[in-house]
Amino acid sequence: MPTRTFARAALVGAGALALLGPLTAATAVAASDTDQGGARIMAAPYVVVSYETVNVRSGPARSFDKVGSVTANQPRGAYCWVHGETIRDHGYTNDVWVKLVEGYVSAVYLKGNEYGDLPASATC
Repeated sequence: MPTRTFARAALVGAGALALLGPLTAATAVAASDTDQGGARIMAAPYVVVSYETVNVRSGPARSFDKVGSVTANQPRGAYCWVHGETIRDHGYTNDVWVKLVEGYVSAVYLKGNEYGDLPASATC
């Protein structure tokens, strides 16, 4: 009987590892982010991804200081969105800016919906 219990526990443990495998791999990718650090991505409630390398601003308009940049397809932690300067690029027009850990980026450059794939309710 103890052998059977052990075998069952081993199978349950293996199943849990199979389920956690992708999460662990994603966490490893985030943690290897040398530009800003995986902890910053994981500290925010949402994650956004840009189509191309974009400037990060200290506020929701191009007139604010550039405080950094986000490389294309590199996940970034995001908190909320706010209306700011209207940006027109690549055939899209939007006045939504997403607040990242580092600053603000226009949602025009983010994958997903008009809010950079944040919920409409995630206003700053």
